[in-house]
Amino acid sequence: MGHREDLLEGAKRCLLDKGFVRTTARDIVRESGTNLASIGYHYGSKDALLVQAYVSLVEEMGDRFEPGWGAGGTTQAPPGSLERFGEVWSNVIRTLPESRAVWLLSFELILQGDRLPEVRKLLIEAQEEGRSGLIPLFTDIPEADLDKEAVDTEGRFYQTLLQGLMVQWVFDPDSATGAEQLTEGLRRVLKAAGSRAS
Repeated sequence: MGHREDLLEGAKRCLLDKGFVRTTARDIVRESGTNLASIGYHYGSKDALLVQAYVSLVEEMGDRFEPGWGAGGTTQAPPGSLERFGEVWSNVIRTLPESRAVWLLSFELILQGDRLPEVRKLLIEAQEEGRSGLIPLFTDIPEADLDKEAVDTEGRFYQTLLQGLMVQWVFDPDSATGAEQLTEGLRRVLKAAGSRAS
Protein backbone atom coordinates (compact mmCIF):
# COMPACT_ATOMS: atom_id res chain seq x y z
CA MET A 1 0.00 0.00 0.00
CA GLY A 2 1.04 3.60 -0.58
CA HIS A 3 0.78 6.45 1.88
CA ARG A 4 -2.77 7.31 0.77
CA GLU A 5 -4.07 3.82 1.54
CA ASP A 6 -1.99 3.56 4.73
CA LEU A 7 -3.47 6.83 5.96
CA LEU A 8 -7.00 5.66 5.20
CA GLU A 9 -6.55 2.34 7.00
CA GLY A 10 -4.86 4.05 9.96
CA ALA A 11 -7.65 6.62 10.16
CA LYS A 12 -10.29 3.85 10.15
CA ARG A 13 -8.58 2.11 13.07
CA CYS A 14 -8.34 5.42 14.96
CA LEU A 15 -12.01 6.18 14.38
CA LEU A 16 -13.08 2.81 15.73
CA ASP A 17 -10.75 3.14 18.72
CA LYS A 18 -11.05 6.84 19.67
CA GLY A 19 -13.94 8.30 17.69
CA PHE A 20 -13.93 11.34 15.44
CA VAL A 21 -13.38 14.22 17.85
CA ARG A 22 -10.64 12.57 19.93
CA THR A 23 -8.57 11.38 16.94
CA THR A 24 -5.63 13.66 16.22
CA ALA A 25 -3.46 13.91 13.13
CA ARG A 26 -0.59 12.50 15.18
CA ASP A 27 -2.73 9.47 16.11
CA ILE A 28 -3.34 8.79 12.44
CA VAL A 29 0.34 9.19 11.57
CA ARG A 30 1.36 6.86 14.38
CA GLU A 31 -1.23 4.27 13.37
CA SER A 32 -0.45 4.47 9.65
CA GLY A 33 3.34 4.71 9.80
CA THR A 34 3.29 7.82 7.60
CA ASN A 35 4.01 11.50 8.30
CA LEU A 36 1.98 14.63 9.00
CA ALA A 37 2.66 16.20 5.61
CA SER A 38 1.15 13.21 3.83
CA ILE A 39 -2.29 13.92 5.33
CA GLY A 40 -2.44 17.34 3.69
CA TYR A 41 -0.91 16.08 0.46
CA HIS A 42 -3.33 13.17 -0.01
CA TYR A 43 -6.52 14.39 1.69
CA GLY A 44 -6.23 18.13 2.24
CA SER A 45 -6.96 17.98 5.96
CA LYS A 46 -7.30 15.61 8.88
CA ASP A 47 -11.08 16.08 8.91
CA ALA A 48 -11.38 15.28 5.20
CA LEU A 49 -9.34 12.11 5.79
CA LEU A 50 -11.51 11.11 8.74
CA VAL A 51 -14.70 11.68 6.73
CA GLN A 52 -13.31 9.48 3.94
CA ALA A 53 -12.36 6.84 6.52
CA TYR A 54 -15.86 6.97 8.03
CA VAL A 55 -17.49 6.66 4.60
CA SER A 56 -15.22 3.69 3.87
CA LEU A 57 -16.27 2.01 7.12
CA VAL A 58 -19.94 2.54 6.27
CA GLU A 59 -19.41 1.16 2.75
CA GLU A 60 -17.71 -1.94 4.18
CA MET A 61 -20.63 -2.40 6.55
CA GLY A 62 -23.07 -1.91 3.66
CA ASP A 63 -21.29 -4.60 1.65
CA ARG A 64 -22.34 -7.03 4.39
CA PHE A 65 -25.98 -6.23 3.61
CA GLU A 66 -25.51 -7.77 0.16
CA PRO A 67 -27.09 -11.12 -0.62
CA GLY A 68 -24.63 -13.96 -0.28
CA TRP A 69 -22.33 -12.23 2.20
CA GLY A 70 -21.48 -14.62 5.03
CA ALA A 71 -23.56 -17.44 6.41
CA GLY A 72 -27.26 -17.08 5.87
CA GLY A 73 -26.86 -13.93 3.80
CA THR A 74 -28.69 -15.01 0.68
CA THR A 75 -31.66 -13.32 -0.91
CA GLN A 76 -33.92 -15.51 -3.01
CA ALA A 77 -37.26 -13.69 -3.06
CA PRO A 78 -38.33 -11.74 -6.16
CA PRO A 79 -37.17 -8.11 -6.33
CA GLY A 80 -39.73 -5.65 -5.00
CA SER A 81 -41.66 -8.28 -3.01
CA LEU A 82 -42.46 -8.18 0.68
CA GLU A 83 -40.46 -11.39 1.00
CA ARG A 84 -37.38 -9.63 -0.47
CA PHE A 85 -38.01 -6.71 1.90
CA GLY A 86 -37.93 -9.14 4.84
CA GLU A 87 -34.85 -11.02 3.60
CA VAL A 88 -32.85 -7.83 3.10
CA TRP A 89 -33.72 -6.54 6.58
CA SER A 90 -32.78 -9.94 8.02
CA ASN A 91 -29.36 -9.56 6.35
CA VAL A 92 -29.01 -6.01 7.69
CA ILE A 93 -30.01 -6.96 11.24
CA ARG A 94 -27.66 -9.96 11.21
CA THR A 95 -24.73 -7.54 10.70
CA LEU A 96 -25.72 -5.02 13.38
CA PRO A 97 -23.89 -6.56 16.35
CA GLU A 98 -20.54 -6.62 14.52
CA SER A 99 -21.15 -3.12 13.15
CA ARG A 100 -21.94 -1.55 16.51
CA ALA A 101 -18.71 0.50 16.61
CA VAL A 102 -19.55 2.10 13.27
CA TRP A 103 -23.07 2.94 14.42
CA LEU A 104 -21.72 4.53 17.61
CA LEU A 105 -19.37 6.57 15.46
CA SER A 106 -22.39 7.68 13.41
CA PHE A 107 -24.08 8.95 16.58
CA GLU A 108 -20.97 10.91 17.50
CA LEU A 109 -20.95 12.59 14.11
CA ILE A 110 -24.67 13.37 14.29
CA LEU A 111 -24.27 14.95 17.73
CA GLN A 112 -21.13 16.90 16.78
CA GLY A 113 -22.41 18.03 13.37
CA ASP A 114 -23.09 21.64 14.37
CA ARG A 115 -19.58 21.99 15.80
CA LEU A 116 -17.94 20.55 12.67
CA PRO A 117 -19.59 22.39 9.76
CA GLU A 118 -17.06 21.29 7.11
CA VAL A 119 -17.33 17.68 8.23
CA ARG A 120 -21.11 17.95 8.22
CA LYS A 121 -21.06 19.27 4.65
CA LEU A 122 -18.92 16.34 3.45
CA LEU A 123 -21.17 13.82 5.20
CA ILE A 124 -24.34 15.33 3.74
CA GLU A 125 -22.84 14.83 0.28
CA ALA A 126 -22.04 11.20 1.14
CA GLN A 127 -25.63 10.55 2.32
CA GLU A 128 -27.02 10.58 -1.22
CA GLU A 129 -24.59 7.84 -2.21
CA GLY A 130 -25.82 5.84 0.75
CA ARG A 131 -29.43 6.26 -0.34
CA SER A 132 -28.74 5.08 -3.88
CA GLY A 133 -26.69 2.15 -2.58
CA LEU A 134 -29.61 0.71 -0.61
CA ILE A 135 -32.15 0.52 -3.43
CA PRO A 136 -30.51 -2.31 -5.45
CA LEU A 137 -30.71 -4.60 -2.42
CA PHE A 138 -34.50 -4.51 -2.66
CA THR A 139 -35.01 -4.10 -6.41
CA ASP A 140 -31.98 -5.58 -8.23
CA ILE A 141 -31.87 -2.37 -10.29
CA PRO A 142 -28.20 -1.38 -10.70
CA GLU A 143 -27.27 1.80 -8.89
CA ALA A 144 -26.13 3.39 -12.16
CA ASP A 145 -29.65 2.94 -13.62
CA LEU A 146 -31.51 4.68 -10.80
CA ASP A 147 -33.13 8.04 -11.48
CA LYS A 148 -33.06 10.96 -9.06
CA GLU A 149 -36.71 10.48 -8.07
CA ALA A 150 -36.08 6.87 -7.00
CA VAL A 151 -33.10 7.95 -4.89
CA ASP A 152 -35.07 10.84 -3.36
CA THR A 153 -38.06 8.66 -2.45
CA GLU A 154 -37.23 4.95 -2.16
CA GLY A 155 -33.66 5.66 -1.12
CA ARG A 156 -34.79 8.01 1.63
CA PHE A 157 -37.41 5.49 2.77
CA TYR A 158 -34.83 2.70 3.17
CA GLN A 159 -32.27 5.05 4.71
CA THR A 160 -34.82 6.24 7.29
CA LEU A 161 -35.67 2.66 8.22
CA LEU A 162 -31.98 1.79 8.49
CA GLN A 163 -31.24 4.74 10.74
CA GLY A 164 -34.24 3.95 12.94
CA LEU A 165 -33.10 0.35 13.29
CA MET A 166 -29.60 1.57 14.08
CA VAL A 167 -30.91 3.65 16.98
CA GLN A 168 -32.96 0.77 18.36
CA TRP A 169 -30.22 -1.85 18.05
CA VAL A 170 -27.55 0.35 19.63
CA PHE A 171 -29.85 1.46 22.45
CA ASP A 172 -31.40 -1.88 23.37
CA PRO A 173 -30.92 -4.90 21.08
CA ASP A 174 -33.31 -7.01 23.19
CA SER A 175 -36.31 -4.81 22.36
CA ALA A 176 -35.23 -3.69 18.87
CA THR A 177 -37.47 -4.28 15.87
CA GLY A 178 -36.84 -7.49 13.93
CA ALA A 179 -37.14 -8.11 10.20
CA GLU A 180 -40.40 -10.02 10.66
CA GLN A 181 -42.00 -7.16 12.58
CA LEU A 182 -40.80 -4.61 10.04
CA THR A 183 -42.14 -6.68 7.14
CA GLU A 184 -45.48 -7.35 8.81
CA GLY A 185 -45.77 -3.65 9.64
CA LEU A 186 -45.25 -2.75 6.00
CA ARG A 187 -47.72 -5.45 4.91
CA ARG A 188 -50.39 -3.96 7.19
CA VAL A 189 -49.69 -0.40 6.06
CA LEU A 190 -49.98 -1.44 2.39
CA LYS A 191 -53.17 -3.40 3.06
CA ALA A 192 -54.75 -0.44 4.90
CA ALA A 193 -53.69 1.98 2.15
CA GLY A 194 -55.12 -0.37 -0.51
CA SER A 195 -58.46 -0.69 1.26
CA ARG A 196 -58.75 3.09 1.66
CA ALA A 197 -57.92 3.64 -1.99
CA SER A 198 -60.68 1.31 -3.25
